[in-house]
Amino acid sequence: MVRESGNRFSDRTPLKTQGISLRQSPAPNSVQQLVVIVEGDEGSTRLDRVLAVRRPELSRSRLKALILAGSVALKGIPVRDPAYHVASGDTITIDVPEAAPPEPAGEDIALDIVYEDDDIIVIDKPKGLVVHPAAGHETGTLVNALIAHCGASLSGIGGVRRPGIVHRLDKDTTGLMVAAKNDRAHRSLTAQFADHGRTGAMRRGYLALAWDLPDRQRGIIDAPVDRHPHAREKMAVRQGGRDAVTHWELQEAFNGRDGKPVAAQLACQLETGRTHQVRVHLAHIGHPLLGDAVYGPHFKTKASRLGPQSQVALTALGRQALHAYLLALEHPGTGAILEWMSDLPPDLTALREKLRAAL
Repeated sequence: MVRESGNRFSDRTPLKTQGISLRQSPAPNSVQQLVVIVEGDEGSTRLDRVLAVRRPELSRSRLKALILAGSVALKGIPVRDPAYHVASGDTITIDVPEAAPPEPAGEDIALDIVYEDDDIIVIDKPKGLVVHPAAGHETGTLVNALIAHCGASLSGIGGVRRPGIVHRLDKDTTGLMVAAKNDRAHRSLTAQFADHGRTGAMRRGYLALAWDLPDRQRGIIDAPVDRHPHAREKMAVRQGGRDAVTHWELQEAFNGRDGKPVAAQLACQLETGRTHQVRVHLAHIGHPLLGDAVYGPHFKTKASRLGPQSQVALTALGRQALHAYLLALEHPGTGAILEWMSDLPPDLTALREKLRAAL
C-alpha cells in the first residue's frame, strides 16, 4: 500500500439614509449597536414610534422589550419609557443582542430507520436533508425528524440545537448515520467517532464516483484539512490544519464514449472525520467527485466525454456522487459489535449503470 504523506501535498485550490444618520458596529457579547439621530420631520415624537419608523426590521414588540430592558439610551442614559418624547437632534442608541435561535421542534418527516433500540437509532439519510438546524435551515432537518420520532429521550449533551447528533453528513450526501437516544450512548459514540477505529470497532465507509482513473489500486491520503483561506464555506488541504486520513480503494473503472477511462468508483474509509473530508481529499489528488459543484467545477468539461445518457444522469443527480454505505460500531449498552450496509440510492445507481454501459 502506498501511503501519500501530507507533507508531499500542496494546496492547489486557488486560493445617511434620508432623515436618519445610522452607524452599525458589532459590540462585545454579540450585541449590535444601532445609532439613530432624530430629524425634524418625524410623524410623532414618541420614542417607540420614531424607532418603529426608522428601524422597520425591528418589530414593535421587540422595540418595546428593548426599551423596557434599558437597551435604548438617549445621550448615553437608558430610557425605559416607550412614550418618552424625543426632540430633533437627539441621538438614540439601541443595543440589540443577537436573538437566541429557537429550540427545534418535532416535525413529521419520514425516516428510513435501519436499526433502533433504547440507546441508538440508525437511519439511511436521503439527499437534501440537513442534519441539524443552522442559518438558512431552521426547520425540516434530521433533528426535527428525530425529535418527532424519539421525543424527549434524545441525548441533550450536544445542546438543544443538536439533540442526539454525534456526527454529520453533508446535506446532499446520502447514507448511514447513527444518533444517540440517551446521554450514556452519546458519550460512548462521541468517543468512538473521535477514535475512528484506530483502536476500536468504529468503521465508516463511503462509495464515491470520481473523475478520472487513479494510477494505482489503493492508497492512503494523509493530508491536513482546514478552512479555505479565501472561501470560508469550503475546506482545503492546508499545512497546519487538522489531521485527516482517508483510505481509498479502486473498485471499478468507467470508460467514456471514446473508450478511454473517464471515471471510477472508489471505496473510502476514514481515520478521521473532518468536514467535507472525502470530497476535499479526492479533489486534492486529482479525482473530485462527479457532480461536486464545490470541489470539482473545473471538471465540468470532462462530462463531454461521457455518453449522452450518462450526461443526462449526471445532470439529474444534481449533487456530489457520495454515499455513506458502511457503518460499524460498538453498541454503547451491550458492547456488541454492530455493522450495517446501505445500497446505493436510485440516483447514484442510475448514473453508475449508464457509466458502465458507456451510454
